[in-house]
Amino acid sequence: MKQKATSRNIKILVAKLGLDGHDRGALVLCRAFRDAGMEVIYSGLFATPDRIAQIAEDEDVDAVAMSLLNGAHGTLFPRVVKTLKKKGIKDVLIVGGGVIPEIDHKDLVKSGVDHVFGPGTPLPTIIEHINTGVAKLRKI
Repeated sequence: MKQKATSRNIKILVAKLGLDGHDRGALVLCRAFRDAGMEVIYSGLFATPDRIAQIAEDEDVDAVAMSLLNGAHGTLFPRVVKTLKKKGIKDVLIVGGGVIPEIDHKDLVKSGVDHVFGPGTPLPTIIEHINTGVAKLRKI
């Protein structure tokens, strides 16, 4: 599914946080986003919230897609949101995904994560959410 025509392609940061060394899913996302016409930046493994915020600022990204499989989502995802806000970055779509229990989704959304995707979410669903979310942010 190609992204809709805009003034420029969506630039997305795919972030692997903390001590999670499993990046197969993140790499699949990178390829899917690229194939959908997005410019993709990959953080590499073991990124800190400060590092993610710095990359987002330096690269002027439209979206941050965080991936975490080790159970630290309740701490690390909100830290990324807070660090971005502290830097004055408020016009970035922030999504998360990985092995995250449904019971935690509501708290992550309250913390500023726009949406949480679970295992097995179809790639077109994620891409469409990012396209729509970034388009809304660009209208603001």
